[in-house]
Amino acid sequence: MAIVQSFIASRKFVSTLSSGTGTGAAFAIAATSFTNDTGATITAFPSAFAYYNLYINGVLQTASTSTLSTASITIPDGDALDGATPVLVELIVT
Repeated sequence: MAIVQSFIASRKFVSTLSSGTGTGAAFAIAATSFTNDTGATITAFPSAFAYYNLYINGVLQTASTSTLSTASITIPDGDALDGATPVLVELIVT
């Protein structure tokens, strides 16, 4: 029998690509550039989560598009996109 988590919730964080730094494979957006569901700036992404979804301009991205740490999200070649493009990171936490 599979073990089912008793509680699962999502946390959403929003920013724009213009908040990122670096170029090419090193392009990353710091966690401190994101706001949460209440509009407050965050200090770090949650360290424990089941998985995350990345939306760029409202389009869900594939898993190979990014890597996430508590400090930032790295989006290779994200600097080639328009800086006004919205970025949403949704973490599913247990």
